[in-house]
Amino acid sequence: MKLNRLFNRVKYVEPRKLVIGLFSLTDSCPVACFSTSWPNARKKASQYSSVDTEKYSSLVRSVVSRVSCQTPATLEEEDGHIYGAVVKSKPAAERSAPAVPKNPFPLVNRGTVSDPTADEERGAPTRFALQRGVGRQGTPSVTRILQKTMPPEQAFYLERWRKRMISELGEEGFKLYTLNLFRQGKLFHVALEAVFMPKASPPEDEDSTEAVEGYMESVQHVLDDISGVRAIESAVQHHSLDYLGLVDCVAQFRGKLCVIDWKTSEKPKPFLHNTYDNPLQVAAYIGALNNDDNYGYQVESGLIVVAYKDGTPAHPHFMPADLCQEYWTKWLLRLEEFAEKK
Repeated sequence: MKLNRLFNRVKYVEPRKLVIGLFSLTDSCPVACFSTSWPNARKKASQYSSVDTEKYSSLVRSVVSRVSCQTPATLEEEDGHIYGAVVKSKPAAERSAPAVPKNPFPLVNRGTVSDPTADEERGAPTRFALQRGVGRQGTPSVTRILQKTMPPEQAFYLERWRKRMISELGEEGFKLYTLNLFRQGKLFHVALEAVFMPKASPPEDEDSTEAVEGYMESVQHVLDDISGVRAIESAVQHHSLDYLGLVDCVAQFRGKLCVIDWKTSEKPKPFLHNTYDNPLQVAAYIGALNNDDNYGYQVESGLIVVAYKDGTPAHPHFMPADLCQEYWTKWLLRLEEFAEKK
């Protein structure tokens, strides 16, 4: 009871300084009092005493206030301090224009009149052998031009694939692997030739037949849409642009006359971009055929057929005239790059 009366009579004379005086509960019972701080005691410095409170005042206000004191300008300044300067893209007008060939040679030779003879009355498809005689020794092929001007990124992935295969198969094993791929591709073309040219000899030995059996099954649904074959394994040359090549097939695909390129692959290639430089190759063949006097007609479309050994339905990639024109422009740029590297 006396203790309660004692604390009830405690007085605070200053903040942070509790003073308890001498109070007499009774006349005969004095109470000794104490203080929590000594007058001469040295105060301990706070670790926050050196903080620039003005600098962080806005931060404190933004934390304790429901309304942010940040503005778009201060936010942008803060982002620049944290993430660095903003790299702004150039306006559309300032961006570099797509490359244009120095010699924009047309894909289609409008001066050539197409042969009006019906396909059914033509007889056997034409086949011009690739001549490498006098005057043609220095003429580069489409394949060589594309190899010499391959983009660095594409060359990187090709080299990485080659190294991986060598690590798995060894040098000799990789050579046998590539030779086998080449052999299968050649047998596949021979089998297709036998389909389009009945007088041609199909593969006779059993091993050769088995090697292409899956590929032929793969392209069967594409063959059903092909008619009016005009050329098979036939050479084309562009005299004005100085290059040559060997066209796999020229025929009607669903009513459109096309340069057809047959490809084999171990991996699915469902999209045109999966075929890498093959569209450029087809465009180059179309341009050469349209400017070759051996052919009395013009072709504006292309078709790339990717066949699979396991018989999986092939992927036909049709290239309409406008798409062929785009790849023709790219081919002209690669052709100029090749000429500069020579």
